[in-house]
Amino acid sequence: MAKKAITQKTAILLMHCPDLPGIVSAVTSFITVNKGNILYLDQHVDSVEKVFFMRIEWSLNDFIIPEDKIEEYFRTLYAQKYNMYFRLYFNDYKPKMALFVSKMSHCLFDILARYTANEWNVEIPLIISNHDELKGVSERFGIEFHTIPVNKENKAKQEAKELALLAEHKVDFIVLARYMQIISENFISHYPDKIINIHHSFLPAFVGAKPYHAAYERGVKLIGATSHYVTTDLDAGPIIEQDITRITHKDSVEDLVHKGQDLEKIVLSRAIEKHIERKILTYKNKTVIFS
Repeated sequence: MAKKAITQKTAILLMHCPDLPGIVSAVTSFITVNKGNILYLDQHVDSVEKVFFMRIEWSLNDFIIPEDKIEEYFRTLYAQKYNMYFRLYFNDYKPKMALFVSKMSHCLFDILARYTANEWNVEIPLIISNHDELKGVSERFGIEFHTIPVNKENKAKQEAKELALLAEHKVDFIVLARYMQIISENFISHYPDKIINIHHSFLPAFVGAKPYHAAYERGVKLIGATSHYVTTDLDAGPIIEQDITRITHKDSVEDLVHKGQDLEKIVLSRAIEKHIERKILTYKNKTVIFS
């Protein structure tokens, strides 16, 4: 697969810290004094928590600090002084994304279509499933597929196999593309804020195996989908993306399912894109999404 074109190499800094005067000036001075050209800057202040958030990206074409020293310099000069949490990324690095699936294919096909169209600067080295049904899809797209059945008795052992595979392939983050298994706390601890899930937005109003049927019986006027990072609180992690679509009395259960699945794949892909582009900062159980 062709590599997504990179017009120029850049560094991306995501950070948050207690809100104090002079932070923007200090960070931008660090870049400009060292001959960096700022290409993007967005910031937000949470006035309730009194926390400052920022995303800044700059060209490395003439930057005088060596790439492998930028993080060390920034931590020593600014992060310690302002009590910052920060992450530094480079736009020419292609993150590795693993897909977890079960039997439903709508999200998987949408992701693989975008991947094949080279919409994202990402690599998909493997797909993991607890069923065999979607193995043919992975073969069609030339992606390694692993079937790892999971139940209550073998969960710890099977998750250890999954973690070994992810480590072997140097996976950076995981997408649960309608993976119908609860991930354990131990597994989540290996990928904090790096496991993206998608579900319908009926929870907790319409739980169970047939939420769309329950919604139909209730006569809902809209349905939604939510994509979020996975935490130990089931379906309650930091929200990345949400959307809704209208429902009328003319819609059948099948219409609700179709509209819901269409929404799920769109919302999930938007969330994946924001993650790949390093536009998300998490704080407590919320996210700041930069434009």
